[in-house]
This record gives sequence, C-alpha cells and structure tokens, in this order.
Amino acid sequence: MTISEKMAYVKGLRDGVSLDAEKPEVRVIDAVLDLLGDVAAAIRDLDDQAEAVSDELDEIEESLDQLESVVYDEDDDEDDDEDEEVADDEDEDKDSDESDDEAVYDFGDEVIYELTCPACGESITIDEEMLDKGMINCPKCGEELEFDLSEDEDSEK
Repeated sequence: MTISEKMAYVKGLRDGVSLDAEKPEVRVIDAVLDLLGDVAAAIRDLDDQAEAVSDELDEIEESLDQLESVVYDEDDDEDDDEDEEVADDEDEDKDSDESDDEAVYDFGDEVIYELTCPACGESITIDEEMLDKGMINCPKCGEELEFDLSEDEDSEK
C-alpha cells in the first residue's frame, strides 16, 4: 500500500466514525489528516522527480559508456600502434653494422653517429660533416680520433 492509499484509508475511517465536527478534538484530528494529506502529496511528487532523475542518469550512463568505448578503445589502439612504430623507427635508424662502440641515427636529412672515445670511454656524437674531415679531437679528453671510411666506401660499390 502506498502512502496515498494509506492516507485515503485513514480518511475513510474518520468519515466512517460519527464524530461531532464541532468538538476541538475532532478539529485537531481533521487538521492532522489534512497535514498528512499534504505530506503524502509532497512525497508522491518527490518520488516522481526521483524516478525521472534516475531515468535521466541511466541514459547519461549509457551515453558515457558508449563515448568511453569509442574514445578509450581508439586511444589504446593508437598508443599501441605508435609504440610499435617508434620501436620500428628506432630499429631502422640504427645501422645494422654497428658495433658496441658506435651507433648511427638517421634523422631524415641528418645522420648522427654516436661512438665511444677509446681513450676516455666517453660517448661522443658526430655528424656527417665531422666524419668527412676524417678526424676530430675528443671534446672530453682532447685525444685525436681518426676515421677511415675507405672500407665502408668499398662495400657500398
């Protein structure tokens, strides 16, 4: 039984009993019943509003779930693809003939070589222009480093 149904039942009981409407006790009972009727109507309105809000929240939740699946699923796939591309690019950028002391990085127009100075063990980066000179001084220890490219040139022909 709902509150409204209970309120109607209590009013029916009150009407079924022959009470003198002029007595103060009966007027108090009638006032309390009117108040309870107003409270029951307010509760009914609140229940209707709560149900409407609940329905709206359910629709919002469904829309959000769909949006999350589109955004996060695509994002996860793109991140995985980007990670694989970066790994592939790094593998391609390093020269396949590199030793432990030398690495080659291809940045499109510019190729950078990373090598280890045999004298001080420090890592040095040089570009094509420095390599073409055939020698440089180590910026860390000053040791003269010479580059013999004749072997590489012969293997390219």
